[in-house]
Amino acid sequence: MRALYGACTSALLTNAVTRQSSLFSASKQQSCQRLRGGAISAKGGMAVATADDQRLKKGIAEFYDESSGVWENIWGEHMHHGFYDPDAVVQISDHRSAQIRMIEQALQFASVPEDSQKKPRSIVDVGCGIGGSSRYISRKYEAECYGITLSPVQAKRANDLAASQGLANKVSFEVADALNQPFPDGKFDLVWSMESGEHMPDKLKFVSELARVAAPGGTIIIVTWCHRDLSPSEESLRPEEKRLLDKICDAFYLPAWCSTCDYVNLLESLSLQDIKSADWSENVAPFWPAVIKSALTWEGLTSLLQSGWKTIRGALVMPLMIEGFNKGVIKFSIITCRKPE
Repeated sequence: MRALYGACTSALLTNAVTRQSSLFSASKQQSCQRLRGGAISAKGGMAVATADDQRLKKGIAEFYDESSGVWENIWGEHMHHGFYDPDAVVQISDHRSAQIRMIEQALQFASVPEDSQKKPRSIVDVGCGIGGSSRYISRKYEAECYGITLSPVQAKRANDLAASQGLANKVSFEVADALNQPFPDGKFDLVWSMESGEHMPDKLKFVSELARVAAPGGTIIIVTWCHRDLSPSEESLRPEEKRLLDKICDAFYLPAWCSTCDYVNLLESLSLQDIKSADWSENVAPFWPAVIKSALTWEGLTSLLQSGWKTIRGALVMPLMIEGFNKGVIKFSIITCRKPE
């Protein structure tokens, strides 16, 4: 009976992917203009109007309120991609270690010092999920870490995990807006954003806040989903590329996508230093097939069906993430820089 139920549910989820355009057509976001491959903008800029901004934040919070428990039960405390060797054959047991490797690779790419005199003492995790990165980095550097998220469920779970791991005196989490952070200027030696930038409706405001809370000489690390860089002859993505990203935007509560080049230009406009970037799309290639495979297990299917429509809707577009990566439309990017002394 369980096998029959699982097979039927798998078929239902698979078939639903092909119908998602009609399912999402009633989305309130459809009244906004779509720009540059999934961008949602009120008047053609990279920011959305206040009403849409509030609706987006509410949707993000509710999405993660619903889905975080499902993710933790199946994948653990790290709510981000893993880092793999290109073309590696990986097993299910490799994925959690790959998520740790993602953290380490990002820190190494940004040249974050481990020397006892130079290592970061204070860290902010912007879009912290349930705090996996925060706790890991805090232990690594023996540093204080503050995490912020729009999800009250995530903030509570992150604090509970910190307490259970003996880190309550080092790591804390709260509900706050990444575009209006509750911290003074220049507070943090390391500003960390692991896969939260894609949710930000105003990319300039986002990077400006990261720079504001960074201490002089502090390091900023942004790991995020981008669309491909445009060629000099292009003004936007192709229509079919935009349609693909639009479907992903609706399900994952994503506003304007931008390219890695766009991020670099924004950081340059703020006079930040040592700016560098890399495309890690090949290094995350095994991730989404593994997530889909885990979703189609008995545990994954029952968890999805119990979680709520927002989580199910997110699961339905996971094959489109693979399509976007395979077609080169979606890029998994790291961008790092340093605030001037």
